[in-house]
Amino acid sequence: MKKLLLIFCLITAAHSFAFADKTAINNFVVKENPFAVDEVAVVATDTAGVIQENVNGVFTFVMNGFTEELKFDKGTAFYRHKLDRSTFLYAKHMNDSGTHAILYYIYKHDSKLSPFHISWVLLIAIPLLLVLLAYMFKRFIIIAVVIFCIFLYFNYHNGLSIPTFFESIIDGLKNMF
Repeated sequence: MKKLLLIFCLITAAHSFAFADKTAINNFVVKENPFAVDEVAVVATDTAGVIQENVNGVFTFVMNGFTEELKFDKGTAFYRHKLDRSTFLYAKHMNDSGTHAILYYIYKHDSKLSPFHISWVLLIAIPLLLVLLAYMFKRFIIIAVVIFCIFLYFNYHNGLSIPTFFESIIDGLKNMF
């Protein structure tokens, strides 16, 4: 009986040590890396934008379609790819609570990087606004087509492909519900 009680106590103790506090990244932002030129950092935040310093370890992100293992230390990980010009950066992280994705336009000027969050609403609004204006003003159709072609060229030239464009919109719609 004592052996059975001892085994039960050991199993209970081992079971309590096996479960650790699971850290998950549900929100993140992309910022300029202060320690390297032309690189960005991914910072784990909460919904208020405060850095989660308890996030440590390796987390899998998809950056512009490529899987990257980012090593977080005190809530910050460095994306070790140089950005030689202004570009779009689509960062996506999947965990147990779902997929979290953000589209950024990283503007490069004077060897500095300025990331701007691009909302999925803006991605829908620009083409819809052009279609609405072309519908309302028949003379505006040619100009709307030219502006739409410039919009597509700008997006494609800066790294935002059509599948990424639609994936960003779909992820935004999924997170809305």
